[in-house]
Amino acid sequence: MSESIVKGKVYDIQGFSVQDGPGIRTTIFLKGCPLSCPWCHSPESQAFRSQLSWISMRCIGVEQCGKCIKACPKGAIKAGNAVKKSGTDEAISYVSIDRSLCDDCGDCTKVCYPGALYLCGEDYTVEELLKRVSKDIPFYDESGGGVTVSGGEALSQAEFTFELLKGLKERKIHTALDTTGFTDPKNIQQVLPYTDLFLYDLKNMDSSQHKIVTGVPNERILDNARRIAEAGGKLQIRVPIIPNFSDSEENIRLTGEFCRSLGDAVVLIQLLPYHDLGIVKYQRIYDDVKVLKAEPPSDEKIMELKKILEDFGLTVTVH
Repeated sequence: MSESIVKGKVYDIQGFSVQDGPGIRTTIFLKGCPLSCPWCHSPESQAFRSQLSWISMRCIGVEQCGKCIKACPKGAIKAGNAVKKSGTDEAISYVSIDRSLCDDCGDCTKVCYPGALYLCGEDYTVEELLKRVSKDIPFYDESGGGVTVSGGEALSQAEFTFELLKGLKERKIHTALDTTGFTDPKNIQQVLPYTDLFLYDLKNMDSSQHKIVTGVPNERILDNARRIAEAGGKLQIRVPIIPNFSDSEENIRLTGEFCRSLGDAVVLIQLLPYHDLGIVKYQRIYDDVKVLKAEPPSDEKIMELKKILEDFGLTVTVH
């Protein structure tokens, strides 16, 4: 299928990224994920559709505006309770969105000139994205960087991701694919020739615990990692350190054993300590959703877990 026909749902494009693979990169974030991790720092990535998002700090209140209330064809937006505006004693009535009525049509965003209401998720063709990233090729060449396709789970939009990676390689751009690994093995096989590096999540080695917390088991994830290694692919393993889920010495030791079994395919392991930066994002798009709130692991704890992995002869960094 031609590049001009295939479209993908993108929720963000970040230039000059230095955290998603080697060098200076552009990271393209696709919507849709089969997992539902309660610590997700990008909850706007989980749904496959465009979603109405609201940022309170941008809202000037219904007293001065309120145009969104009239613009909503479903009557989903109303005036909320008056609150004191941050940093002042001024009372302001923010809008209140009834998510049960909202169908994410986006009519309200067209009249919200402060940009408090916006649709998260925009359709792009492969060609549009290739044109966007190609202007940064000098930065990639100078730094050893490239383009990272992320999510959500990018392979939930498998055809689009395949065409995008293929187009990038045709332009001799280094590619990285950030993936949970929870996808049909045929999707892994399809993108392998066009992916220089897999940024691969390993959340918990116990499949039953993995399913309880994230919503899916881990057998397919581990099997796909083995397939990548056997095919000669390169893996940068990412391990989120989540309190009472993945932060036990036993889990990290099992993770180390598994990574060592993949041999030279594993070029790096990144430990990703839990943080709560995603909580405010949940509030932008959901009324009521289960979100993990916990104390971040201490530096001492992270160093202990790092040492366990290094004892397996693995190269480990903390992100």
